[in-house]
Amino acid sequence: MAKAVGIDLGTTNSVIAVVEGGKPDVIVNSEGTRTTPSVVAFKGAERLVGNIAKRQAAMNATNTFFEVKRFIGRRWDEVREEAGRAPFKVVEGPNGGIRIETTDGLKAPEEISAMVLRKMVDDASAKLGYTVTDVVITVPAYFDNTQREATAAAGKIAGLNVLRIINEPTAAALSYGLDRKGNETILVFDLGGGTFDVTILEIGDGVFEVKSTNGDTHLGGADFDQRIVKWLAGEFEKENKFDLRKDPQALQRLIEAAEKAKIDLSSANETTISLPFITFDPETRTPMHLEKKLTRAQFESLVGDLIERVRKPVLQALEDAKLSAAKIDEVILVGGSTRVPAVKALVQSLLGKTPNESVNPDEAVALGAAVQAGILSGDSSVGDIVLVDVTPLTLGVEVKGGVVAPMITRNTAVPAKRTEVYTTAENNQPGVEINVLQGERTMANDNKSLGRFKLEGIPPMPAGVPQVEVTFDLDTNGILKVSAKEKSTGKESNIRIENTTTLGKDEIDRMVMEAEQNAEADKLRKEKVEKRNALDALRLSAEKALSESGSAPQDLKDKVQQLSDKAREAVQTEADDATIESAQKQLEEALQELMQANAATQPSNSSDDASTSEAKKDDDVVDADFKPAG
Repeated sequence: MAKAVGIDLGTTNSVIAVVEGGKPDVIVNSEGTRTTPSVVAFKGAERLVGNIAKRQAAMNATNTFFEVKRFIGRRWDEVREEAGRAPFKVVEGPNGGIRIETTDGLKAPEEISAMVLRKMVDDASAKLGYTVTDVVITVPAYFDNTQREATAAAGKIAGLNVLRIINEPTAAALSYGLDRKGNETILVFDLGGGTFDVTILEIGDGVFEVKSTNGDTHLGGADFDQRIVKWLAGEFEKENKFDLRKDPQALQRLIEAAEKAKIDLSSANETTISLPFITFDPETRTPMHLEKKLTRAQFESLVGDLIERVRKPVLQALEDAKLSAAKIDEVILVGGSTRVPAVKALVQSLLGKTPNESVNPDEAVALGAAVQAGILSGDSSVGDIVLVDVTPLTLGVEVKGGVVAPMITRNTAVPAKRTEVYTTAENNQPGVEINVLQGERTMANDNKSLGRFKLEGIPPMPAGVPQVEVTFDLDTNGILKVSAKEKSTGKESNIRIENTTTLGKDEIDRMVMEAEQNAEADKLRKEKVEKRNALDALRLSAEKALSESGSAPQDLKDKVQQLSDKAREAVQTEADDATIESAQKQLEEALQELMQANAATQPSNSSDDASTSEAKKDDDVVDADFKPAG
């Protein structure tokens, strides 16, 4: 029976896991690795995803897309600075949204993310032996409603049934606490590639209850990398009067080198960044090289203010949970950026205890998501686990004066439902407009508007007399339904706060259809490549057989050589399937003739059993080496 899986859709890397025998386990991808780079590239007619896309990024910088999670569910005015740092082109899309320029047209961040999800699920299906469709996808705890909806939309575009969107730190806690029998209060410190979250949970008797969450969705390892990029580019410009960041290919190489240097400095005190032929002198066209030594102390100086930014969310989470640092039993580190020694040191100084590193920071989130997937799909092997999560941001309505009236405050356990009664501000006011807001600021304009709707038909009454009952109903996925009812007439209006991304329903449906069409096209392209590779392998075998053909008839050898040349041409010119298949069939038949002629001209000794046995062994090898593919 097909099982549901858990997916950590990360900024830098993604991981997929499934519960087998009551235990979650990571599913390796088709390349045999446990993590998949969240990278997509367009190269001619091909679409590359994961490791293969990342490997060719330096030579295809403007068409290789990474860290797209930083744009998902965001509006253009929120990401101008981040968009300007990418070697690829990010532009403003419809409704103030974001689009990414590709050789296949403008793509929404949700579409790029869907390609990563599709690759992971296809690889998992091949490994597990059944088609995976049901998934739980994780998001940073501090993602707002729009970003959560955008992530769910990415899953839909990928053709998946998203059972639940779950917070990353909560998922990590599920992974950590699966075998814990006692009661513990834990703090999950999650610093990934693009976001930072801190979540405090109480674990005991199979109940995982989130007490508070806080974070920064503009802080992650990619920001550390950018500080190194800025330093390298600045040093190079001082010496050579040329800004490498203006060259997309050079910028991509700087980003890759910065990430590697950051990783090196997690275990070494210094590293050398060497980038030969990084660019050419614009006047003389002579090659220019970059080589710089970076110490851990220098790196910590470059990123010191970024690391300090984690302090406030940690202290706020403790305050919201009404706990002191001494009451935290364990500190769990999640996300690759927690490997930075300065990050570990700050966590230890803030909380007064050495972080628990028993969980793999790269895999814990996916493993916990797999546990949640098992729970939701009724997998009895998972056991009795209850997950109580919270909403990360306050939800409210705008009232007179542009002020926010909170309805569901941050860190309220979900699902949650709240009702408040409001009234009119003017005499004989015929209706009211409900502006639904999310955020922690006092004024409406400083928060994010999730949607607006009107309640009309209020009978003429003096200001302050009508009673408008407003209800906020927030489900476990963070999807909000808001209704308003005028009590004297019973008139009612409501809005479901979903699809609050910049993608409309029609656009999402179109993307789903295109994804399905692309999946079929990708399958056909893959089959064509495999046929071409099979023909090329056969050609190489034919060349080898010709070199060992000895006294076989010359006309037969010429025939094999001609067909081998024909096969080479078919491969190099990317001939159509019919030509490839015809060339393979003809070459196979001629090669079989050549092998039989070779066998016939070899001396034999019928009285020598050993020789007969050896000849039979050669026949077996011939059959094995040249059996038609498939």
